[in-house]
Amino acid sequence: MPDRKLAVVTGASSGIGRELARCAAEDGCDLVICANEAAIEEAARDVRQLGGQVDVVQADLSTEEGVLTLWHQVGAREVDYLMANAGLTLGHAFADQEWPRIRELIGLNVLGTTLLLHRVLPRMQARGEGRVLVTGSIAGFIPGSYQAVYNATKAYLDSLAFALNDEMRERGVTVTCLMPGPVDTEIFRRGDMEDSPMGETSLKDTPEHTARLGYEAMKAGRAGMTPGLMNKLVTTFAGVLPEPVLARMNRWVSETERDEKAG
Repeated sequence: MPDRKLAVVTGASSGIGRELARCAAEDGCDLVICANEAAIEEAARDVRQLGGQVDVVQADLSTEEGVLTLWHQVGAREVDYLMANAGLTLGHAFADQEWPRIRELIGLNVLGTTLLLHRVLPRMQARGEGRVLVTGSIAGFIPGSYQAVYNATKAYLDSLAFALNDEMRERGVTVTCLMPGPVDTEIFRRGDMEDSPMGETSLKDTPEHTARLGYEAMKAGRAGMTPGLMNKLVTTFAGVLPEPVLARMNRWVSETERDEKAG
């Protein structure tokens, strides 16, 4: 029996991350899955039914200690597929947000993801093979009024992923940027955005569809994947509309009634 590939998935307790883990299990991979909540154990039981070994790490990837805990679990094993999906959002006006939540958001979306990539990519480069998927967002193309820090972190991730893909391709490693629009996951509740127009819309994509397209794009070594025609149009218009117009458009879908009253 050939050796099974190893896939590492972060943010795997629910939503896109859980579905990415299912994609990898269905593809015959062993897994290391990670999230900072007890629901990761339930996700592991679900994924194990698809076959293969599933190791669980419950750690806070917004901290260096949490990322190193995950890396210790990987150990000397070679990572074939890394799906860096863990992330948070945070709604409301920047001046009204609490600093600990801003710091956690930057720590998870930016610092934790970057540290994990910095651990994985040199080993992939040394082997001359590997596939990475980074969950960015179409939000990275848009100044995010009433979601400012989140959009800024996604701009960082989008840019980082495309740059790393250019650096690594000639070394046998590809980095794919998954750039979805709104997806029906827990992120809106956790980011206190359930009552925003974006949080309430019924036009969200499903995590299953988003994850499947992202996984297939990663396996194919594509530089980027934006699911859905509407989301592709958003990225196109973002390249031609003035930034103040984009910021105001983001406000229309992110501002809540509480924000309007506070303003």
